[in-house]
Amino acid sequence: MLNKTQVTRNFSSPYASRAESLRSKRPDLIGTLFLYGSDKEGKRYPSFPGWGCPCAVDRTEPVALFDGWPLLGEPLEPGDVREKIGFVFLTKEGAEAMRNAEKFYLWEGLVVGEFSNYR
Repeated sequence: MLNKTQVTRNFSSPYASRAESLRSKRPDLIGTLFLYGSDKEGKRYPSFPGWGCPCAVDRTEPVALFDGWPLLGEPLEPGDVREKIGFVFLTKEGAEAMRNAEKFYLWEGLVVGEFSNYR
């Protein structure tokens, strides 16, 4: 059976074409990304370059969600923290809402991570 590192290394990203187009985007925000691990009811598998998800400023009641993508250069494992990561949003409204919050949360049916300390 393959371990998580072997799966990450040997798996082709399903988001490869999106990752390629995101490389040309200027980030709306740059900050620290923490992807919750399964011990915190977060993700169980890595997030590959090109992966995105809805984002919310409220962890408990994510009423307003905005599509966003972290600009990952390599897979991000559950439980990992990365600093100085760019983040882009589908709309200017989404970017502005997240910029005005102290931090925002990544949503996949439940909160799977957070983004903070941005500029």
